[in-house]
Amino acid sequence: MFGDDHFVPLVLTNILGIAGIVVWNLQGSRRPKGRLIVQILFFAGMSLVLYLADIAPHQPDNVYTHGFGALISRSAKILWWTHLAWTAIGFFHIYIMLTRRPQEAHLIQDMTVGVVYLAVALSVVGFVFGVPIGTLVATSGVVAIILGLALQNTLGDVFSGIALTLGRAYAIGDWIQLSDGTEGRVTETNWRSTNLLTGTYNLIVLPNSVLARQSVANLSRPDETHQMALTVRFAATRRPRAVEEAMLSVLQASTLIVKEPPPTAALKMIDAIAIEVELLFRIDSLVSHIPARNEIIDLVYKQCETSNLSLAMPPASLVFIPPGQAPIRRCPSIV
Repeated sequence: MFGDDHFVPLVLTNILGIAGIVVWNLQGSRRPKGRLIVQILFFAGMSLVLYLADIAPHQPDNVYTHGFGALISRSAKILWWTHLAWTAIGFFHIYIMLTRRPQEAHLIQDMTVGVVYLAVALSVVGFVFGVPIGTLVATSGVVAIILGLALQNTLGDVFSGIALTLGRAYAIGDWIQLSDGTEGRVTETNWRSTNLLTGTYNLIVLPNSVLARQSVANLSRPDETHQMALTVRFAATRRPRAVEEAMLSVLQASTLIVKEPPPTAALKMIDAIAIEVELLFRIDSLVSHIPARNEIIDLVYKQCETSNLSLAMPPASLVFIPPGQAPIRRCPSIV
């Protein structure tokens, strides 16, 4: 056996395979490119040794069928198939990093890794140990049906998560709003659920199947800016144009809103009591909507004093007042 042409190459393949595992672990998970280089080098070395010795990893060994030789042959082929899987996964991880969507493709990575390992496992069983794969697949199919019925809800979450990831309706860091009113920033997406961090800093865990059944509004696309509206009622004692110009001055004086596109002041309605104005402006992100709203309200109050404007009472609180006595309020009426 020791003088056989296959023995030395098989031993060398085992040595390269084990050395590759050791060096691969020494690289650490923070150096994916270094790991990929190690995987390629050792896999290429193992493939070259087997090729020169005319040993096919995808065919059962007819030279060593039992004893120590069979152990060396099978371990060499198992190591070769393992390094093949790691090399393929390494290339996929580098591709995900180059496309700069590592968080978005988290589920796709897990699914691809699972498919690669499953394919390699079946290859080892069929090519190394000579077990008929067809019988094994048929048996595993029955088991899969039983498990599918038992894990129906969980599998629904899994496939819903895959569908949401492939659809790219949102990504990690996006602020989304659901049809039931739930909104928050996506902090994590896994096989079973999606985590949302709300504006009140509460963490909501939504099963993917529940999320897939609702309409999702992505408030972070095409960008993070968000439009807000603030309605103010003024006593009808000044011209509407003067009220409009005063509100435009308020919007221009604000430091917390976006100036492009420019904010606007829309005159909504007028009656004998009040002029209603809607202030339309954009903010950088939903996180700043409270400070921006507070600033606008404060500037409106200040502008009332500067421009001699009077804030009108809300429509629901109007009472009959004799002619010549217009209702005057110094507190903003915000809708």
